[in-house]
Formats: sequence, C-alpha cells, structure tokens
Amino acid sequence: MATPNAVDLNNKRALDAMLLKIAGVEGGEMTGLFAYFVAKKMFACICNGGVGVRLPAAEAANLQFSNGNVVPFEPKGRKSTREWIQINHEDSTDYEKDLEIFKSSIAFVRSTKN
Repeated sequence: MATPNAVDLNNKRALDAMLLKIAGVEGGEMTGLFAYFVAKKMFACICNGGVGVRLPAAEAANLQFSNGNVVPFEPKGRKSTREWIQINHEDSTDYEKDLEIFKSSIAFVRSTKN
C-alpha cells in the first residue's frame, strides 16, 4: 500500500469509529485503498481525498444531482460503474452526517450476488 495522505488517514479514523460499530462490517484493504466490507464484499473505500460508496444506480444518480459534495467515483483517475459515487467533506467528522447513506450501501451490497 502506498503511503496514505493526511486527509485519507483522517477519513479512515472517522469511518472506522462510525462503520466498524455496525454488525458485520469489517475494515481492510483493496487495491491499495482503505476499504470497508460486508459479507466479504466492498461497500466503501477511501480514495481521492473522499469516500467511494456503492449504491443502487438510481440512488447514486439522485445523490449526485442533489448534493454538491457528491461526484462520480473515479478511483486513481479511472471511471467506475454508475453504482459508485464519491462523497467529499473537508472535515472528516462530517461523514457522520452520511450514516444513512452508508447503511443503505451496506444493505444494497448484502443483497447483491457479486
């Protein structure tokens, strides 16, 4: 894993404190990124100074249009699927405001076959 920057480390501390309390959620790493898993499937990861989150495509699109801090997720400059968005906050503790989005992601990923 490459050396993470200060923003990513702050985001990891904030997300660890919030997400690892949820039953079935585990922290780890995938492709050099801090990541969060449920049922051994990734539902969120820390990248590009923000947090990538997997949601149903319609919900992801709605959040991109309704929230100024939500953009398409492009890990390491590569486009991803329509199911992935990136949430950006200047203050890592603001991710607590997105708890329902993370819970929705967990439920969605638990229900997927892959």
